[in-house]
Amino acid sequence: MMENSETTVEERFDGSLAALVLACITVVVISALVQVSFGAYSTTLTQAWNAVFDPKVITNPDVLGALLLGSEIPKNVTLDNTTTVIWSLRLPRVFVGIFVGANLAVSGAIFQAVTRNELASPYILGVSHGAGLAVLLTLVVFSGLSVFLPVFAALGGIAAFIVVYAIAWKGGTSPVRLVLAGVIVGTICSSLQRGLFFFAQDIGVVQTALSWTTGSLTGTGWEQVRIILVPTLVILPLSLLASRQLNVLLLGERTARSLGMSVERVRFALSTLAILAASAAISVAGIVGFVGLIVPHVVRNVVGSDYRKLIVGSLFAGPALVVVADVGARLALNPIQVPVGIVTGLLGGPYFLYLMRKRHKVGEL
Repeated sequence: MMENSETTVEERFDGSLAALVLACITVVVISALVQVSFGAYSTTLTQAWNAVFDPKVITNPDVLGALLLGSEIPKNVTLDNTTTVIWSLRLPRVFVGIFVGANLAVSGAIFQAVTRNELASPYILGVSHGAGLAVLLTLVVFSGLSVFLPVFAALGGIAAFIVVYAIAWKGGTSPVRLVLAGVIVGTICSSLQRGLFFFAQDIGVVQTALSWTTGSLTGTGWEQVRIILVPTLVILPLSLLASRQLNVLLLGERTARSLGMSVERVRFALSTLAILAASAAISVAGIVGFVGLIVPHVVRNVVGSDYRKLIVGSLFAGPALVVVADVGARLALNPIQVPVGIVTGLLGGPYFLYLMRKRHKVGEL
């Protein structure tokens, strides 16, 4: 039994994965420190670091609880301006970026296994656009139901993927048909999103809607952390547990069935998991494109195709990409803040082209 446990640990965590995880943690920490140090209220790196680890906050459960739950800070505690700015505005933005990156990266990795298609991602398959359309519909038409944004985002993502699968189905699916169907559904959803702008009479709603369609972490706070935290704590552990099933799916339907797997049920369950992960991210940050495409490929090049390593690597590489991209989005044209989705799109577009040029046969894994 000990040998089996040791073998499992070694299979899941080797030197290349350890190096990747360590590098990603380093990138996130450095990026977070830059993120909390610069802006309209400028501080030095030392002041920012001291504010992050201010004893009045991290050693006081009442203050931590007030920040995390959105209630008032106890009157007997006085925080200086630097600590207040960093803990109320900048630090939650970092946490949202971490959770968004992890969810999108894992979602993309799962979709690539379920469809056996290396070009699959929530963005390419239309799931992001479907979830985004549902979110915009809620904001513009049913604004009183905005508290249920994560639920509507999930329903929109699921509906979009069902339509994609139905379009691509022809006695089965193929990587090319799935991608083409995803482009069709994504284009239709994008057109409907633009059409919704004509029904918005409040300029503030229009601006919010625009930030959703481009993907933005501007203005995110502890409320968004609370929204994405619960689904993340459920989805990501389930993704780790599903890594063996994902490996079996990569072998092909015939082999998977011969090993006793109910392929359609497993595929549906894993697709739902991927949709929920993407929808959780979209519900707080909008449509942040290409993260689900780029990250699994980068991780696969480092640790290989074993999903027991790939999922773990994606959990760390996704946050690194989004947090770095958000630093660039926020500080590159300071004081103008560029939506993070634009930065990931500028990175993802050329990488998508690189994949197409590099491989003679693009599509199936």
